Amino acid sequence: MAVAFLLYVVAEIAAVWAVGSAVGVLGTIALLFAGAFIGSWLARREGGRAFRAFAESARLGRPADAERELTDGMLIGFGGLLILLPGFVSDVIGLLFILPPTRSVARKVWQKRMQRRAVKFANRSPGPVMVVDSEVVTDTPPAEATKKQPPVIEGRIVEG
Repeated sequence: MAVAFLLYVVAEIAAVWAVGSAVGVLGTIALLFAGAFIGSWLARREGGRAFRAFAESARLGRPADAERELTDGMLIGFGGLLILLPGFVSDVIGLLFILPPTRSVARKVWQKRMQRRAVKFANRSPGPVMVVDSEVVTDTPPAEATKKQPPVIEGRIVEG
């Protein structure tokens, strides 16, 4: 994880250096601010669409669509966070999470990953077991038990 973060920082510095060499310091700063402004506007717009689609799916009782829209909202939020970080690499990755065509690819990858993790978690060895004091009741009582005792209905009499 530390190596990935170090590679990210090196990539961001290299990208800022390359853009700064091409357009100058003020141009680089202007591009960083423009990227953050446009990206946050796009994230807000797409996030609103995802929220409305989620609310509509939930209202109509379509859980598969609601799951898709909820995942889209999560990806849009993560993309917006990446766009607000200073740097060009994070802006590009954030835009990939925000734009609908690339977001659908990211959604499929995320959902497959979560399915694998759910299966892995479900197949782990069981943890501590809680035992509840109870008795086993069968649907049909044995024939000899019904002959010995009449059925008992518990209740209370209310006189009005």
